Amino acid sequence: METDVSLLKSGSQAVPGVQTPLPNYVNNTWQKSEAAELIDVINPATGEVLTQVPLSPAEEVHQAATAAADALHEWRRTPPVQRIQYLFALKNLLEENLEDIARTITLECGKTLDEATGEMRRAIENVEVACGIPTLMQGTNLEDIATGIDEFMIRQPVGVCAAIAPFNFPGMITFWFLPYAIACGNTYIVKPSEKVPITMQKVFQLLEQTGLPKGVVNLVNGGRETVDAILTHPEIRGVSFVGATATAKAIYAKAAANGKRVQCQGGAKNPLIVLPDADPQFTVNAAAESAFGCAGQRCLAASLTFTVGEARHWFTEAIADTATDRVVGNGLEEGVEMGPVITSESRSRIEGLIQAGADEGAQLLVDGRYPSVSGGENGNFIRPTVLNDLNPQGDIARTEIFGPVLGLIHVETIDDAIGIINSGRYGNMACLFTSSGASARKFRYEAEIGNIGINIGVAAPMAFFPFSGWKDSFFGDLHGQSWDAVDFFTQKKVVVERWA
Repeated sequence: METDVSLLKSGSQAVPGVQTPLPNYVNNTWQKSEAAELIDVINPATGEVLTQVPLSPAEEVHQAATAAADALHEWRRTPPVQRIQYLFALKNLLEENLEDIARTITLECGKTLDEATGEMRRAIENVEVACGIPTLMQGTNLEDIATGIDEFMIRQPVGVCAAIAPFNFPGMITFWFLPYAIACGNTYIVKPSEKVPITMQKVFQLLEQTGLPKGVVNLVNGGRETVDAILTHPEIRGVSFVGATATAKAIYAKAAANGKRVQCQGGAKNPLIVLPDADPQFTVNAAAESAFGCAGQRCLAASLTFTVGEARHWFTEAIADTATDRVVGNGLEEGVEMGPVITSESRSRIEGLIQAGADEGAQLLVDGRYPSVSGGENGNFIRPTVLNDLNPQGDIARTEIFGPVLGLIHVETIDDAIGIINSGRYGNMACLFTSSGASARKFRYEAEIGNIGINIGVAAPMAFFPFSGWKDSFFGDLHGQSWDAVDFFTQKKVVVERWA
């Protein structure tokens, strides 16, 4: 596709291989949106305009849903062993284009190139797992439930489904859902975040190359009106969402009220517990990577650390030094360990929350606000920040900051830490650092959290396990990835059969 930069602002850069403004992909055709409004897609490290994205109207969601519904009849009748051949092709194309896609993620999202590459590795893992659908989708049977009567359960696709994706993982999170959905015989619509829509353009160019039949996968760019149209469209039977808790709760309620099955991953306030018997250097490195990796903009980022007893002394000093030394800059530059946050509004919000923590009595052990970053004068940079002696009952200890900010809370026992953690509203991830098997078992048994790490800083499940989450971190019954995804994208049919 040719790049038309006529609509870009002066001094901006276009991204090779994508049109401007970005088109939708409906019924195997790239289509210019008739949207009344275009918004700029900004490189968060430089402030440059990369392209423009349309806020597609409801009618264009309707076009995609109609194309997907029309394709469903034949696609669900395609044998699973044939459906996964397209995923095998996609896996190879993703591998071949990994560097280009990772670079695109860094350009529009800001994370380092290594982080972007790791993100797409996780996306590819999900394609690989979904290739096992001929086994994963199998049903069950039992002969002679009564004399001469047999009963069996089969799985059939739900229908047209859709993903509403977040900004922080432009490539990976859509793959928690899409490969499983189409492998199970559903047709699919993706609505990427309007902040980072370019990555999905490149992914859909690869999907186009696989030769998937018309209407099986569709891409509609947009904002609130686009989302509302997805949530209310009668042809769309299932919706997957990842984002902030308030939005997740609203989307869950609206989609469910319109008769759809829904899975909504919400926000988090992820704690680490450090016991005195933890390995100091390993623990500090893992905690820093968890808190400051991806500039803290991930739902598994550590945002609190509970130091127990004597761990307070060695951990506090070491994490402050590590935070101060972390190299911040443009994620495309060699040696950079942390990039910018996504927008200037996000930067201002995070700066305000840092100040609120200090106002609550926390010590600004490391203050990352208002940094000087070479070449990043127009970027959305915040350096790693450490708030010491954070009030565990204060607002900041319970607020998702979604930035590179780590709060330290010092307690006397592991029971104190678990009690505070379990009293919180979120339940996405919690990690314990220790050399004690008994402490580890106590923690994983008692912590009211969906993803548990033991001597792990980021407890991200592999693609062959579901991505769990409890309390206000998740709304729904079935999570993304693995067998939960297969359950979500299939409906069970029970057959009771007698032959004379």
